[in-house]
Amino acid sequence: MTVITLGPEGTFSHELALRLGCDPVVLEPTIHSIFAGVAAGNGDGIVPIENSEAGGVGETLDGLTQYPLSITAEMYLPIHHNLASLVPLDSIRVIYAHPQTHEQCSGWIEQWKVPVIHTSSNASSAIEAKKTPNAGAILSVSAAAIYHIPVIVEHVENNPGNTTRFVRIAKNPGPDCRAGKCSILIDPDTDRAGLLYDLLGVFARRRINLTRIESRPSKRGMGKYVFFLDYAVSGCTDEALRELEGITTIRRLGCYPTIGVPP
Repeated sequence: MTVITLGPEGTFSHELALRLGCDPVVLEPTIHSIFAGVAAGNGDGIVPIENSEAGGVGETLDGLTQYPLSITAEMYLPIHHNLASLVPLDSIRVIYAHPQTHEQCSGWIEQWKVPVIHTSSNASSAIEAKKTPNAGAILSVSAAAIYHIPVIVEHVENNPGNTTRFVRIAKNPGPDCRAGKCSILIDPDTDRAGLLYDLLGVFARRRINLTRIESRPSKRGMGKYVFFLDYAVSGCTDEALRELEGITTIRRLGCYPTIGVPP
């Protein structure tokens, strides 16, 4: 099965696909183009959905809103960032970094007091830094090796336990026989006091463990949001969803297993 993920070569997404043994791997320049490729039937996708330091990945959440795709698996990858450059640290005049990487490494960047230019991926940061005089890039060890840029400061993430959760997206739901988690998208069609309380109560009354809840602008005007919920599978799941559907509009994004990532 073809897997589509974020390129160019050397991104954490690409590294994850290789470690999972995916073949062939198609690299796309943006998360939006990954969703478009999966929707067109070109393969499954692997996309980052949240980070332990920086939170939800907006492009992925927007893609789940815009495209009728399913989540079929999740994976967790420890993320370690490094500052790489062709010049010493005191000669760096600009640093290239992906916005999520910037947030995950904000403490170190504040110390360096060097302007940051955002890029579409960590690999893109390497490419830009290599062709810009007195520039650095924040990236993985593997990306530094691929693009032949020496690492000059290791482990510049704010938190040594920095981890990114990835999901596999597909046109069709996966078999949920091994599922441990489910995801839904709630798109409220009313705005009333107590709506969120009522929605969460559906799970609380059945003692279903909500593992994540996140809001995202619906793009339909100020103050209008959609909600992403992840919850642990239980015997009351179908009953809870039927009650939710009687309250508001929901879309089932899928029930899926966690896939271990080889070292």
